[in-house]
Amino acid sequence: MDLKYNIVGFDLPHTDSDNRLRRILTAALPNQSNYVNYPQLNYWDAEFFNLHKVKIFQQSNINEQSTILELTNRTLLEESYFIEKAGVGYMAKMVLLAETVEERMLYGLFTADEATHLHQISHFLPEMEVTSTNDPFLRLLSEVVESADKTVLLFVLQVVLEGWGLSHYRRLAKECRYPVLAELFSSFLQSESRHHATGTTLFNQINVSAFSQTTILDVLAQFLFMVQVGPQSLLVAIEQVKGHLTRSQKIKILEELDTQTHSGTRLQILRSLMGIKSAQSILQILEERGAFQPLPAHQCV
Repeated sequence: MDLKYNIVGFDLPHTDSDNRLRRILTAALPNQSNYVNYPQLNYWDAEFFNLHKVKIFQQSNINEQSTILELTNRTLLEESYFIEKAGVGYMAKMVLLAETVEERMLYGLFTADEATHLHQISHFLPEMEVTSTNDPFLRLLSEVVESADKTVLLFVLQVVLEGWGLSHYRRLAKECRYPVLAELFSSFLQSESRHHATGTTLFNQINVSAFSQTTILDVLAQFLFMVQVGPQSLLVAIEQVKGHLTRSQKIKILEELDTQTHSGTRLQILRSLMGIKSAQSILQILEERGAFQPLPAHQCV
């Protein structure tokens, strides 16, 4: 196993379905007795992704449209799966880094939350197909989780990303066409809100060192840039089905998706999450760098 992923656990395999550990786990998880594996469906439709505004999608045949939607749906599910998988390792790490009994107890409970979420989301993905990822956001996440700097961990993962996850999961739940999965994402919100609130509380008690601030700025600059350039995963999905796309075609697709408006909304949500008292200098520097300004389509490819 690559030691780089000791904590994040992206490459940790699942046990076989008849493994005794799995049976013990199933018995230990709350209210899971009736959980079954669900078929691969297009849980979110073309309008969720704004694909109904994209001409190359509109002009595709039904099979091509369905395949593009399957790819975009799977990307969303895999992202959720890997985030929860990383969350189990992260929360367990924070148990060890805790400085009070209460903090340790909270993170012990949060580890159980993430383990439950991981188990639940796994039912919507064939587990043997999701043992690795090359997604740029998830690679960045894995690097942060491995950090030894508690200040960086708290701000990037719990204040910003857990806060962002609340907005993201709320939208996934609201617009999901499959009630069982919609209810699942809604059920994540209460525990994710506790995780975010705890991170904010602990971070506000910390004096941020110059070294920690530099690291936070570097990580967030990379993350915000990924938001600034819009939904690159949609371009990948369309290209997988339709074949090579020229730069001008990609620009046209991003313009039809109104990616600048979409990215602008997401960037403002992220900006608001960073507005807590202990992060004012971080927010100011990112603003001065233009990190919250969405990019026009021609600068996104």
